[in-house]
Amino acid sequence: MKLSPAYRLAATILHGFDEYRSRFKAITADASRRFRDAAWREAQQASAERINLYAEKVDDTLERLRRTFSEEELTHCECWREARNHYAELISQRLDYELAETYFNSLFCSVFHHRHIRNDWMFVYSSRDAAAHRSGIELCRRLAVNGDWQAAIRWALAEAPFETPFDDLGRDARLGADFLHGHLPAALHDAADAEVELLESVFYRNKGAYLVGRIRGGGEQVPLVLPVLHDEGEGLHLDTVLIEPDEVSIIFSFTRAYFQVEVPVPGEFVDYLRELMPDKPAGELYAAIGFFKHGKTEFFRALNQQVAKREDRFIIAPGVRGMVMAVFVLPSFRTVFKIIKDRFDPTKEMSHEDVRDKYRLVKRHDRVGRMADTQEFSHFIARRDHFDPECLDELLRVAPSIVYLKGDKVIIEHCYTERMMTPLNLYLEQCDEAEMRAVLKDYGNAIKQLAAANIFPGDMLLKNFGVTRHGRVIFYDYDEICYLTECNFRHIPEPLYPEQELADEPWYSVGPNDIFPEEFGPFLFANLRLRKLFYTLHPELFDADYWQGLQQAIRDGRVIDVYPYRNKQRFAGNDGNGLVY
Repeated sequence: MKLSPAYRLAATILHGFDEYRSRFKAITADASRRFRDAAWREAQQASAERINLYAEKVDDTLERLRRTFSEEELTHCECWREARNHYAELISQRLDYELAETYFNSLFCSVFHHRHIRNDWMFVYSSRDAAAHRSGIELCRRLAVNGDWQAAIRWALAEAPFETPFDDLGRDARLGADFLHGHLPAALHDAADAEVELLESVFYRNKGAYLVGRIRGGGEQVPLVLPVLHDEGEGLHLDTVLIEPDEVSIIFSFTRAYFQVEVPVPGEFVDYLRELMPDKPAGELYAAIGFFKHGKTEFFRALNQQVAKREDRFIIAPGVRGMVMAVFVLPSFRTVFKIIKDRFDPTKEMSHEDVRDKYRLVKRHDRVGRMADTQEFSHFIARRDHFDPECLDELLRVAPSIVYLKGDKVIIEHCYTERMMTPLNLYLEQCDEAEMRAVLKDYGNAIKQLAAANIFPGDMLLKNFGVTRHGRVIFYDYDEICYLTECNFRHIPEPLYPEQELADEPWYSVGPNDIFPEEFGPFLFANLRLRKLFYTLHPELFDADYWQGLQQAIRDGRVIDVYPYRNKQRFAGNDGNGLVY
């Protein structure tokens, strides 16, 4: 029997998805070997490869479609309507059906250039109710505590599928138990039915491996994360224990690289993580475990639902206007939308493609908890009355090439979305003394940790950093970002005579990549009080030798540690070589 074009279209897309999933799983499964071998550079390369994989496989599948089908068949919406129905049937029993739907959407959008977004022709909404189809696959292992917390921690570590033994399992079990004795709520600690529950899969990222689950008992529960480190040439060790929901949320932050973790049933896996972190959007959790494209799908669906409530309208984001990007927000949705202006301020010498390249760099790079993840949208459509008139006028004025009206619709041809944060400059205007000191300390730590990941922000002004609800300082303006190793950090030469120092122009030559850290203070802080405090907290940032030392470490191939929890939480403490949250 001859198969219809629509069925062949669906089958070809599913074949491409299977190729993507096969390679994705292979890269992910090898994370345990990379951790065993302390192959940290290879781990970074694998992370970037897996991010690039999606676009590569979509392009491969699109090319296959163009070879197989005529232009008329490929651009006929009725053919896609039938193909969608066939595809839904083909994936109806799959455990990763929602990822398969997103892959279909990616091909549809590639063919139609992100137009004709209708549920008849693609999966604007899912083809099935996830709650009605549970797999029955057990994701977790469990152990009744029976009052012996040391034995419970020993079990948690010893039964994890690591290929390297622990250096001192007894010590780690004792340290973990001591922490729980001191920090668990009494009702949970003493509960007769207390149990430890952990996901079978290990979460790998950078130099860490994380066991993730929860402790339950007495009608209460707390999340549980056990970070395990592998020092090259030595065994494994438990670095700390995390049970506070906010601390666990930071581990899964939108500012961090995606985990390498084997996920048997994506939807059920994310549902479990949401039980540990109920404030975390599903889209962010899908992204955190590597499915960033489906995270975008979940984000889009949640945004549509929020806009439909009509609780508020899009407005221009508070704070200083950007020289390259125009930023607007839907306040109730905790998200900012960024578009590239048609014309940049005169001091910004770059093209639109240069800006896009910077955002691609951040997507592929290890964000070390200090750069916001972004989602990129093409042909974004909203109703005109969803915009505050002042906001819409501003967007139409600064970016008429990509923002325009079509009837009662606003069409935005290209934009980025990021999690909403309070701009650092605004935060400092309204915080108290203790908060000011803490946030300036974290601002310096953010710069240092970016540098450790071979990232120099370029424009380090306060307005280009934001403060999260956890009080963490995050960089989010990427148009001048570059690799640290591309910079030339210099000391300001001593003037030969007093008149040189008083001259309007520098008495020394300045190359295009030259940076003089001694000049950071006045550039970053007009407020002398803030400047003096920052000098006290981070004096090394104003010394070219510090930056040159980091560059040399990176050139030597050293992967500098950046842990997603505070130094004081670590059992071993800081050895002086790492950088911590």
